Amino acid sequence: MTGPIVDVHTHLVPKGWPDLAAACGGDGWPWLRIDSERAAMIMVGETEFRPIGPQTWDPVVRREDMDADGIDLQVVSPTPVFFAYDRPADQAVKVARIFNDLTLETLAGDNRLIPFCQVPLQDPDAACAELDRCLAAGHVGVEIGNHVGDRDLDDAGIVAFLKHCAEVGAPVLVHPWDMPGGPRLDRWMARWLTGMPGETHLSILAMILGGAFDQLPESLRICFAHGGGSFAFWLGRVENAWQRRGDVVRGRSLHPPSTYLDRFFVDTVVFETAALRLLVDTLGEDQLILGSDYPYPLGERPVGEVVRKAGFLSGGQQQKLLSANALRYLGRS
Repeated sequence: MTGPIVDVHTHLVPKGWPDLAAACGGDGWPWLRIDSERAAMIMVGETEFRPIGPQTWDPVVRREDMDADGIDLQVVSPTPVFFAYDRPADQAVKVARIFNDLTLETLAGDNRLIPFCQVPLQDPDAACAELDRCLAAGHVGVEIGNHVGDRDLDDAGIVAFLKHCAEVGAPVLVHPWDMPGGPRLDRWMARWLTGMPGETHLSILAMILGGAFDQLPESLRICFAHGGGSFAFWLGRVENAWQRRGDVVRGRSLHPPSTYLDRFFVDTVVFETAALRLLVDTLGEDQLILGSDYPYPLGERPVGEVVRKAGFLSGGQQQKLLSANALRYLGRS
């Protein structure tokens, strides 16, 4: 293997954030319940959201896990529960600044850990300003949620922000979040098991059928988490619908959906060799990047196992998925 092995999809939760209600205004913010030196619980109001351990806040533990899994570089992004897109923009600006600054403090300039920031995406001008501030401070890219309320990624304001990302050379990681709930989806983590893939699929469709890719420069480097959700499996259905029901399906797109497959990356968090083969066959070996969703329990460990065990990949293809494609995405090749 030549080149560093790069994991582009990991998260952190810094320790020691302030009382967000006092710092940002409003109420109902996430807070951290400390259960022990090595265990904590992210709380939203009085509801337990997610248990976390030192992997989320301690870079020493993170680097030990990277060494155990053979990972040289790791992109470290926010945990989406802190995005605050449903709040007034001034509150979202404040919480973004708090967590972006804490991220840099937590990672402390470690050259193996590559920080991505968050932005107040509900306000495109404020989002551009926060991105610029973060890039100047040491962040390398930005993680965004896949929608802002009912506004998907073809929304004019979000497209304007993505244009700015292309102009300043910031890679973008799109992460599903804020999945619908209800009696059928609140069982078995179904929002994560079915809602996340569906959300990501919908947002890729929005960028294609909503005309976003036609408006955006090809220099935009954008990656969709979790293998692009269910998009690759259903591309044939989308293509068929675009051709047969173009009066409804084509939207603002100028070309068939398959035309846009080289405009975005997806990560490899799909867990099964057959699913990885589908991604390679559908999207192409140049559009896949190693990801893990570390350190959360629905992520892949050891990181990169599905790629390393994929016997159908040549050595050159593995090198692309484990290293070269990520370096191109990060603007390092």
